[in-house]
Amino acid sequence: AAALRANGQSPQAVAVLENGVATFKTDKEMLVAFAKALAASGQFERALNVIDRAIDPAAPGWNELMVKGAILDQSGRNDEARLLYGQALKIAPEQASVHANLGLSYAMTNELDKAESELRLAVKMRGATTQVRQNLALVVGLQGRFDESRALFAAELPPDQVEANMAYIKSLLTQQNRWDLVKQQG
Repeated sequence: AAALRANGQSPQAVAVLENGVATFKTDKEMLVAFAKALAASGQFERALNVIDRAIDPAAPGWNELMVKGAILDQSGRNDEARLLYGQALKIAPEQASVHANLGLSYAMTNELDKAESELRLAVKMRGATTQVRQNLALVVGLQGRFDESRALFAAELPPDQVEANMAYIKSLLTQQNRWDLVKQQG
């Protein structure tokens, strides 16, 4: 199922995991994977129902809380997501993935200073992935610090991908500036 999801075949991953969950109704790993697959296919409410089945209210796990937070973020419920990331960090304060998700949550609401702070914490931690470091580069670039962003990307990617990412960031900023002008004129 993870391979299907990674290849953009979310509907197939959902079908495989749905069968698995029907057989293993209380398997937390299966429920978490199913919730992720549902969220990847845009079925957020259903994903929340499934992840809630994986969370033990008496002893919630950091991973289940983080996954629920990510689903809430994708649903635009960022404040609720951040509460869950906070709970997850109390359980596992050195989990790079939780700090990274919290950082992305802030980035979604254009709180770029907070996003950068969380992502910088995450990249220093054991378990930080190349994706976390690239997300930091993105957030730095969105703040207009292009040289620093380029250097961060260059540590992770070949030159052609670095330049493609820099062009993408600049296009995002240009697009945002256009929307800001529309708001001012409206």
